Amino acid sequence: MEKTNVVRLLEAAGISFETLEYPVDESDLSAVHAARSLGIDPDSVFKTIVLRGERTGPFVCVVPGPAEVDLKKAARAAGDKAASPLPLKELEPLTGYIRGGCSPVGMKRKLPTFIDETAQIFERVSVSAGRRGLQVLAAPADIARAADASFAELI
Repeated sequence: MEKTNVVRLLEAAGISFETLEYPVDESDLSAVHAARSLGIDPDSVFKTIVLRGERTGPFVCVVPGPAEVDLKKAARAAGDKAASPLPLKELEPLTGYIRGGCSPVGMKRKLPTFIDETAQIFERVSVSAGRRGLQVLAAPADIARAADASFAELI
């Protein structure tokens, strides 16, 4: 397995994690597909969504795969009144990641990051390891520490 930047950062931080690899389906890059492929609870596989606050600019939300981020709650978490999804063409230049492989850990630019509070009910959650077809599984608090994130109500 290749060592992604996410894996290197987690190792450097001394965080205990596991990597999980699954076959990529270009027609379905969803976290639910990743969960099904890996045979794990879809609610424990978190997707990374980058939004733009009306006043605060870009920020990151990490939510359970089957859920949709609530834009009003996300904006509130970021200290803004409104937020909208970041246009896809801006994702890679801003984060260094492509759609389907975006991780809250190790983005090119440090952005305010929020993880949905439901992550805390799981012993371990999965997030992208920085490329399509690769996930990291770790304790929610450890992922939050590695991403310099806080927990918030996002769904």
